[in-house]
Amino acid sequence: MFRTFRDAFKIPDLRQKLVFTLLMLLVIRIGAAIPIPGIDSTELQKAFAGNDLLGLYDAFSGGAFANMTLFAMGIVPYINASIIMNLLTIAIPPLEEMQKEGTEGRKKIAKITRIATVGLALLQGTATSIGLQNIFVKYDFFSVIVAIFAMTAGTAFLMWIGERITESGIGNGISLIIFVNILSRLPAGVKALYNEVTVGNYIAVFAVLAVLFGMVMLVVLIYLGERRIPVQYAKRVQGRKVYGGQSTHIPIRVNMAGVIPVIFASSLLAFPRTIIQLFSLEPANWMTKILNVLNYQQILPGEFPFGIFLYVTLIILFAYFYTAIIFNPFEVANNMKKNGGFVPGIRPGKPTVDHMTTILNRMVLIGGLILSIIASAPIFLAWVTDIKISLGGTSLIIVAGVCIETVKQIESQLVMRHYKGFLNA
Repeated sequence: MFRTFRDAFKIPDLRQKLVFTLLMLLVIRIGAAIPIPGIDSTELQKAFAGNDLLGLYDAFSGGAFANMTLFAMGIVPYINASIIMNLLTIAIPPLEEMQKEGTEGRKKIAKITRIATVGLALLQGTATSIGLQNIFVKYDFFSVIVAIFAMTAGTAFLMWIGERITESGIGNGISLIIFVNILSRLPAGVKALYNEVTVGNYIAVFAVLAVLFGMVMLVVLIYLGERRIPVQYAKRVQGRKVYGGQSTHIPIRVNMAGVIPVIFASSLLAFPRTIIQLFSLEPANWMTKILNVLNYQQILPGEFPFGIFLYVTLIILFAYFYTAIIFNPFEVANNMKKNGGFVPGIRPGKPTVDHMTTILNRMVLIGGLILSIIASAPIFLAWVTDIKISLGGTSLIIVAGVCIETVKQIESQLVMRHYKGFLNA
């Protein structure tokens, strides 16, 4: 594996992509350390003390939110804008037609998503500045405007960096930004576990490590596991040449949607809670009930964990939703039929579509259930062991998933250049 990385750096264009990606990620971490002017750090720490909701956003921003830096809101507004656009693409026919236009249509949708991201960033920045007014050294109109525009500009810049990494670097830029931000909090998590060891919680710490190791194994399993649908191409004669007669397969991965369902589900649940809590730090009784119902980060004593149940349900639904966007059985079966391909034992046309749809639905259900187990396991583990786990299921899925996807992309680049890949190293 290390030899393959060495070979990758020997290829000029691939080395340029890797260096570009690393430099962009370095810029992100530098921006996460530049504070917004006029913020009182002492009051800021008081606002974040024991607040799990603000802690979730802080995890996605890599500590930038807790320090109120330029990248305080991270890439969350872009994720929310992408969720809204994906939902509207199905609900609004013109957007659906735009998506089917190919590259040009996707460019138009991407432009609308950018505009929506800036709008959501302005809204979230305003809510944050008004809701956390105690964190300002001097709370006045000028200080609030500076904070709002600084956070909005930071989110827009992160979105731009993510798109540049996707186009000119290695891997998915948005996923890599979240990946780096989560990893930046790993030392604090290791230190917290070490503190638990020093007070004698050996069994609890061992249980936490064992569960985390098992979760990593599950993540690798669902990312590499696949169901292969065999495809046979009939022979056809054109002139003096014979074409077809080959056997191949269509891979259906256990988790085709990747980390998207977990990110979408956590962002969707956290968004209304953020608005309520930021505009009212001491919510009324009905607001408290709403917060408790949507709380998926912890199990409250004597209450049904409806938030976790809703979290699991959303993960499975988003797994189906996103898989339906990236894989269309009807188009795949149509292309097979045009090229003389067929699934052995299945007639071309609608029977092939039904066969592939059945297999796809089963694989998505298995992948969604495993994703849900991984995402919710640390929550139940923290409830049983009474140890606060900084690296939750959502973070673990994102970190492991982004690692696997990035490694596979580097491997494909090496295979195209006739180098041995990771699987053969």
